[in-house]
Amino acid sequence: MRTTSQRRALSLLLVAGLGLVAASCGSGDSDEPSAQSSGGADSKVTITVGCQPPKSNPKERAGWDSDVAEFQKLHPNITVESKDAFPCINPDTFQAKLAGGTQEDVFYVYYTDVQKIIKAKQAADISAHVGDVKALADLRPDVQSVFKDGDKTYGLPRNNYNMGLVYNRKLFSQAGLNPDAPPKTWAEVQEAARKIAGLGAGYVGFGEYSAGNTGGWHFAASLYARGGSMVSEDGKTAAFNSAEGKAVLENLKQMRWNDNSMGSKQLLQWEDLMRMMGSGKLGMMIGAPDVVQSVNNDFQGKFEDYGVTAVPESEGKASLSGGDGYMFNPKASPEKIKAGLLWLEFHELTPGKGQFDYARSKEQGRPVGLPIPDLYGDSKPGQEIVALRKQYATVPVEHFTPYVTAQSRITNKLEPPKAQELYAVLDVAMSAVLTRKDADIDKLLSDAESKANKILAKNT
Repeated sequence: MRTTSQRRALSLLLVAGLGLVAASCGSGDSDEPSAQSSGGADSKVTITVGCQPPKSNPKERAGWDSDVAEFQKLHPNITVESKDAFPCINPDTFQAKLAGGTQEDVFYVYYTDVQKIIKAKQAADISAHVGDVKALADLRPDVQSVFKDGDKTYGLPRNNYNMGLVYNRKLFSQAGLNPDAPPKTWAEVQEAARKIAGLGAGYVGFGEYSAGNTGGWHFAASLYARGGSMVSEDGKTAAFNSAEGKAVLENLKQMRWNDNSMGSKQLLQWEDLMRMMGSGKLGMMIGAPDVVQSVNNDFQGKFEDYGVTAVPESEGKASLSGGDGYMFNPKASPEKIKAGLLWLEFHELTPGKGQFDYARSKEQGRPVGLPIPDLYGDSKPGQEIVALRKQYATVPVEHFTPYVTAQSRITNKLEPPKAQELYAVLDVAMSAVLTRKDADIDKLLSDAESKANKILAKNT
């Protein structure tokens, strides 16, 4: 699974964002033999599928290849040709694949790009065939809706997550806080941050980004949790210059300058907070549950030291969410679409199989127990997946309980249009309140709104 943190790191490298100017066109050759979607048919069909794990990730690649072999035994008339281009989707190469006719029959996509692709008519309408996917009835409606336009469906999800509050349970205990009762409000975050910063020199109660588009990204996460919006409903104007937007910045300014609980080092980007969390000196940060995995794997942290809860005050409101999935080449034949749906149901949506084969993940030494992806909520398949995670867990699943129990009361809300450009604008406001004690929040938001409106006007 491509983690949230991996995606964020990639997006920072691409800077201008992962929004696609165009998507998908290509490899459904007209002379390809037709086939039925079931293994019992006489004819054969070959499908190309994107996002096979790269050779640099041998464990996940071996799992994928094993799944292809198992799937083809179940459906002997379907051949899956895996494509391992890394990254799975890249604005720098996407247009070339489109023009050259080499786009996969079943191609990988981020949630934020789905509607652009649909509106550009660069993905197949799979409505006539998706009803055969048994898992569809149990998928979370908000997750399904990502790939819909009206009553038409254009793809299926692979991953779904929303942001949370990652915290150091060890520091909570040292500061006299209960690690099993993390903050639910920003006032509680502020109080906990003060106590953690009071542990001594070098301890930071709450860390926040303010550079490289990451500041604006986390501004959006905090804004959504307070009930605010980044843009108007029609996406044409900015909406963050609001009481909720002002509260985000005022809270940070208070913690930074009055409480001194955020440390003096600012203008932080993605890797900075990850390194601080891994060092054991940072108490809290906004992040999805896979932050804990990245901190453990890449920044010398330990799974057992961390917990995750919902973003404060997001219950009953919203949380910045994201994910990825697959769409279909508009030139793909009905037979290819049917075969592709069978593969996606097997590999991405079946408890105990494909990405949910937690027994295999544990055997390979990969972490099991993170509460993502959350595709099913509390439906029967969702309960089966949760049970399998607990059965094969290699990480303390109870440390994610506050995050999990809050999900039914939180609405997932996607990133805004022109997300990376808006985030860059709001980096200015975030950095200002964290580096200047006299920062004028009203003016910062007004200036950001003016710039954002110009950006959004180009999108219409």
